[in-house]
Amino acid sequence: MSTVKHAARVAKGSTVFRRIARAGFVVLGLIHVIIGAIAISIAAGASGDADQDGAMEQLRSNPIGGVLLVLVAAGLLALAVWQVASAFLATDPAETKKWGQRVKLFGIALAYLVVGGMALIYAFGGQADSETASKTLSSVVLAAPGGVALLVVIGLSVAGVGVGFIVGGFTRGFEKLLDLPTGVARGGIVTLGMIGYLGKGIAVGVTGVLFVVAAVTQDPEKGAGLDAALHSLLSLPLGPYLLGAVGAGLAVYGVFCIARARFTRM
Repeated sequence: MSTVKHAARVAKGSTVFRRIARAGFVVLGLIHVIIGAIAISIAAGASGDADQDGAMEQLRSNPIGGVLLVLVAAGLLALAVWQVASAFLATDPAETKKWGQRVKLFGIALAYLVVGGMALIYAFGGQADSETASKTLSSVVLAAPGGVALLVVIGLSVAGVGVGFIVGGFTRGFEKLLDLPTGVARGGIVTLGMIGYLGKGIAVGVTGVLFVVAAVTQDPEKGAGLDAALHSLLSLPLGPYLLGAVGAGLAVYGVFCIARARFTRM
């Protein structure tokens, strides 16, 4: 463990690595801006996939799309490694809280690695369908002993992450992650964070709810991921306006992530 912690300290102490990890936040922001823009277009009557797949397709359609996608993968990989290093260096005096923080950081790192892996697949001409992957996960879990209860737990956990984003937006808990400037710039970044966290939280929360619905109905087709979650908003009263607002929130979250690249504590 001491060797691992030493490697983590070396990684976090590297100026070059910190810069690459900061670039990872720019990449993350870009992906959210694209997903948000797709969601807004769907709300206006267009078609599309408002998820990571749709974002990757949009990037690949660029004349230098392959290069961009490789850069996306590199940035997210660096960001994942940064999260893992932070997990090993967690120093909360309460052992339970320390391991809770580690699990959270490892989970974030895994999410970055999954999206980074998708970027590489698209960079080399392949295709990854996150909606199919979500349905397959639901199907496999439901087929397992106690699968219904397990899928409910998964759904509630994902929904809980969404609630965490919403609460973080209202309480401005993200401020402790940043070295904010003073003056007007500070107010602007905080506003971006509050709006962005709310939009991100709603999108993630609805995704979790769909997993719970898939468990209760024992229909894995309903646990179809982010795109299905956003499309489901259209069936609600004032659905197009709600989806447009959430899409705008996701785009704002993306802009916040880009600002975070400059001001995050590393």
